[in-house]
Amino acid sequence: MMTSVSAPAQSSGPAIVFDMGGKFDKSFNEAAYNGAERFRKETGAAYREFEITGENQREQALTNLARRGVSVVVSVGSAQKPALEKVAPRFPDVKFVIIDSVIEAPNVQSIVFKDEEGSFLVGALAAMASKSGKLGFIGGMDIPPIQAFGCGYAQGGKYINPQIEYIADMVGTTPSVWRDPAKGADLADAQFGRGVDVIFAAAGGTGIGVMQAAKDKGKLAIGVDSNQNHIQPGTVLTSMLKRVDNAVYGAFQDAKNGTWKPGTISLGLKEGGVDWALDDNNRKLVTADMEKKIVAIRDDIIGGKIKVINYSANGNSCPVR
Repeated sequence: MMTSVSAPAQSSGPAIVFDMGGKFDKSFNEAAYNGAERFRKETGAAYREFEITGENQREQALTNLARRGVSVVVSVGSAQKPALEKVAPRFPDVKFVIIDSVIEAPNVQSIVFKDEEGSFLVGALAAMASKSGKLGFIGGMDIPPIQAFGCGYAQGGKYINPQIEYIADMVGTTPSVWRDPAKGADLADAQFGRGVDVIFAAAGGTGIGVMQAAKDKGKLAIGVDSNQNHIQPGTVLTSMLKRVDNAVYGAFQDAKNGTWKPGTISLGLKEGGVDWALDDNNRKLVTADMEKKIVAIRDDIIGGKIKVINYSANGNSCPVR
């Protein structure tokens, strides 16, 4: 349902289209929501929003927002690319932003993240924390953006321990993959049964089930996108931060200030687009030596000493398994 947030939105205000999983998925979409809310609270300006619940809604939502004369429409997630490729040419005066995909058009800004860099860090931390030498990964759907998380994670694990074993599963192929905690818990239990003792979940709200299973089994989980350390304090080793909030906030602000430009923006560790989370909730799980090592690895990635392979740029192939 199309809604206006804060107050009746002015026709020139911004808009955001959340994808499957909903804006309160505690992960990817919620990070985008937090960015939109930060903009609203700081500027007092309203924004329009739409939450996708069916595959056929994307094009309709983008079209309806463009017709309302909004200043910029942010599409959250790579799944919105086909719809935006159809809609953007029909509304050349409307600014569009897509997160996690690239569209080359004069009125589209593409924001992509170097997910592999942040995932490398949490993979390295996982390998240091692991006692079994087996790391698990649970992705929502078998698509390049999700594979990029797993690939970076595996590279980080192998960097610390070349003999580390990497086990990966995908939740499924339908939109429910992003909101199925029970399935996440089942997959996690199966991996724990194979000797895995740290699981990185890149599956939206489904990851909540992975974290619960880790707590129940006395194992460790790793959150994604938002800082999820607080969800199960003491058994969430860390979270791979993806600053989708900054991307949305920046797009809204640039449109408001007249500084918005089309083209592709790539955000990694150097740009503050990705990172790892350390706070009171996981402090006891990360020793001083572990933290020191991760900080050094982070610096080496930024400085170019460590090259993290991007799954998509590598022909949708990961150099390690």
